[in-house]
Amino acid sequence: MSWLLRYRVRTFLRSSLWLPAVASVAAALVAAPLIRLVDDRTRWTLMGFGIDGAKALTSALSSSLLTLVVFSFSVILLAVQVAGGQLSPRVIARIYRTHRLKAVLAPFVFTYTYTLAALGRIEDRVPQLPMLVAVLASLCSVALFLYLIQRAGLDLRQGAVLSSVAAETRTVIQTLYPHPFPAPQEGSPAPDLPAAPVPITVVHTGPSGVLLAFHAAGLLELARSAACTIELVPQVGDFLATGEDCFRLYGPGAAAVSGAALRASLALGSERILGNDPAFGFRILVDIAIKALSPAINDPTTGSLAVDQIHHLLHLLSQRKLDPGVVRDASGTVRLAYRTPCWEDFVTLASTEIRLCSAGNPQVTRRLQAMFEQLIQVVPAERSAALRAGLALLGRTIDSGFSDPEDRIIAATGDLQGFGSRQNLYYAERANDGLSVSKTKEIRL
Repeated sequence: MSWLLRYRVRTFLRSSLWLPAVASVAAALVAAPLIRLVDDRTRWTLMGFGIDGAKALTSALSSSLLTLVVFSFSVILLAVQVAGGQLSPRVIARIYRTHRLKAVLAPFVFTYTYTLAALGRIEDRVPQLPMLVAVLASLCSVALFLYLIQRAGLDLRQGAVLSSVAAETRTVIQTLYPHPFPAPQEGSPAPDLPAAPVPITVVHTGPSGVLLAFHAAGLLELARSAACTIELVPQVGDFLATGEDCFRLYGPGAAAVSGAALRASLALGSERILGNDPAFGFRILVDIAIKALSPAINDPTTGSLAVDQIHHLLHLLSQRKLDPGVVRDASGTVRLAYRTPCWEDFVTLASTEIRLCSAGNPQVTRRLQAMFEQLIQVVPAERSAALRAGLALLGRTIDSGFSDPEDRIIAATGDLQGFGSRQNLYYAERANDGLSVSKTKEIRL
């Protein structure tokens, strides 16, 4: 099985909602005859159902369970619609991939199928054990339905969605960047690709899509065998259209590399996913924040909650050695080069749009101010420049967004809760807004 096929199978198994339901149908069809066999040998009499009562009960259970399944999907679709409209469309696919949803819906389908199988075997004798299993499974389904209704409301709250996205992003960061930040400088510089008058270019010939992942080990082996260097043009998360360049090959053996083998090392999809793309986690958090800050929704508290998660993700990322985008063979020769986001890219992505959308909203500007101030103190010195630049931009945004000098000072005061984490707020002198405060004022928050 090729790498691309294995990747597609893994992705399908993780994201498929109907596969557990189909497996539940098969499990019910297998379990039904086994339980009847046990009943025939043991001759259970615990339930004491008659033929008419058993048929009436199983008919009622099967129809009720079908209604339960349909209603459950309706609740999920409604909750997803609300979450997509209030938070971000990027959260919709995540909801359908959750293990909890699959674990709850699968027993519904199992119980419905099993009850139908039990109903079809009530003839001259009532199988008591299958009836007992059908009743218990139905009761469990009702309990799971109530649990699903509760979780659908809790898991789609702003804080829960933000925490879930941040937790998955942390896992991706720890997986892709397992090494701590090196002490004097980070990683290897950009590779010097072999000199070539005109590198061989391989274009994408398949359907357009977003680059989700690539097979680094396979590309390394192709480059090593042909004694050349392969450059992957798009970055993970980029949209790759039909006819665009996807590879550039350098070296005397570049012509021997198969274009089909190169293209088979790329996995494309209709939209970005978090598996190999930690920047997409930041993208989701930023989308939720700027949508909450839009005039239509006007929910700055959600924006502050998003900055909470972004703050901790940037702190984690600052302590990691980022991928230099270079793969070498055993001799140290560069065989594969690809683009990766740098620290400055993450800082820009995490703060720029929120900063611009928060102009005029002191709660979010105060939370951003606190984020920059704290990160500057704890990140390695080599990575503080991007944060200081972001802090300076935030100051200019605050100055342009608030006409009153005192409002500018309030908006520029760092606060981990936006408003409320500091008991006292002190005015200080701001040279760039022309306000000179001779006496320190105290505001009780």
